[in-house]
Amino acid sequence: MERPQARAGDLSWRLSSHPITLLFFLGFRISSLLFYILGSVFTENFILVFIVTILLLAADFYYLKNIAGRRLVGLRWWNEVNTASGDSHWVFESQDRSGSAESGAPSQNATDKRFFWLALYAQPAWWVVLAIVSVVRLLNPIWLSLIVIALILTITNTLAFSRCDKFSQASSLASSAMYSGGMARSLAGGLFSRLFTRG
Repeated sequence: MERPQARAGDLSWRLSSHPITLLFFLGFRISSLLFYILGSVFTENFILVFIVTILLLAADFYYLKNIAGRRLVGLRWWNEVNTASGDSHWVFESQDRSGSAESGAPSQNATDKRFFWLALYAQPAWWVVLAIVSVVRLLNPIWLSLIVIALILTITNTLAFSRCDKFSQASSLASSAMYSGGMARSLAGGLFSRLFTRG
């Protein structure tokens, strides 16, 4: 019996353009959840579970925000604070990942995108499930503080990358409408040729 051929977009890390980045990304995403679950089941040492889970969540936050997001889907975000007024705003950046010859950037890998978005949305959902389980089991309320911190970190990254993706799609749609068909060049060329040929 033959194995089916793997296709682009399948959930197989071997199809990834950046398998090491993908494995570290998934490792950080899974490790904080697993350590919390196993720690709350097998030990009553809240301080150990709290510290290690926070360190894993911080590593996941940093790696996702600064490395995995940029390499797997070509998106980056950061928060800038205006020192004069104290106002903060989010800045979104996206690489041109269309794979066009003009951009020089490779096309985006469907497997990387699928893993990224699935893991990005799944982790906050799992933390919500763990919060519900924690409330139902009537664990010590201090365990909920760890879940709240986890939700804040994971939802921040999820919202930021979702906004960044929407910004990226809007800007790529606008640029493709203006430049891919040569519409802007032909309109401008037509206008200038009419102005200079009549005079």
